[in-house]
Amino acid sequence: MGEVGWGAVTTRLVAERAGVNAALVHYHFSSVPELLSTAALQRAARVLAESAQALGTASPAEGVERIFEDLSRFTGADPESLLLAEAFLAAHRLPELRAGLAELVADFRARVAEWLRTAGVRDADAVALLLGAAIDGLVLHRALDSSVDFRVVAGPFRRLVAG
Repeated sequence: MGEVGWGAVTTRLVAERAGVNAALVHYHFSSVPELLSTAALQRAARVLAESAQALGTASPAEGVERIFEDLSRFTGADPESLLLAEAFLAAHRLPELRAGLAELVADFRARVAEWLRTAGVRDADAVALLLGAAIDGLVLHRALDSSVDFRVVAGPFRRLVAG
């Protein structure tokens, strides 16, 4: 998906990449959208878990730095960025994908809010929502403009969590 786009993925292409027969792909997935949704949700789960784990026991300021530093791996044109952007767009057409992404994003926000609460940050739920939305938006902005530097917003977010 991240290489050819959501609409260009076929079961034949997936089978070729996996080194299996296309019939095997059809056996495990009833449709291409189901296959793509499953793959997108698995990848999104890993990305969000990595971001949440990057916080660890860091202070809020250090955690914000870690998140925005970690985001630098997303160029906007790399397969992972494109896969996530494609998945968010497809979620409007595929209710199961939308529900799955919504659950993953809500879990990420809850983990970030708990980390913020533990550190004594006021309005932890609201700050977690802002941080999550900023991450999504920044990745999308970078897909359109490769000069976007995620680190420039780390300072304002550090001040926000320092409250």
